[in-house]
Amino acid sequence: MKRVVSVLVLVAVVALGVFSFSQVASAEDVKMVGVITKIELAGKDATAATVTLKDSKTEAEVVVTVSDSETLDKFKDHRIVEGDEIRLKYESQDGKNVSKYFRKTAGC
Repeated sequence: MKRVVSVLVLVAVVALGVFSFSQVASAEDVKMVGVITKIELAGKDATAATVTLKDSKTEAEVVVTVSDSETLDKFKDHRIVEGDEIRLKYESQDGKNVSKYFRKTAGC
């Protein structure tokens, strides 16, 4: 009886570990540093912007949707412009890269 309980507990622990790891892996943030090549705001009262960056490591272009008001204000008053180097984190949601962290590498 003790052996059966021990096996069941072991199986439960392994299953819990596998399920918790799979959720973390699917929602993993991507970190990168890149230079802005294009900023698209949908007007002055925009609630989101589409930013195209060139990854410093791979030279690949990455399109990210930015929706936080602080960063949008920096786009609107030109504190962040095309050509600036950016450090960002994003995650893929419904086929779009959604920004979670978006800052100039030199500060701002």
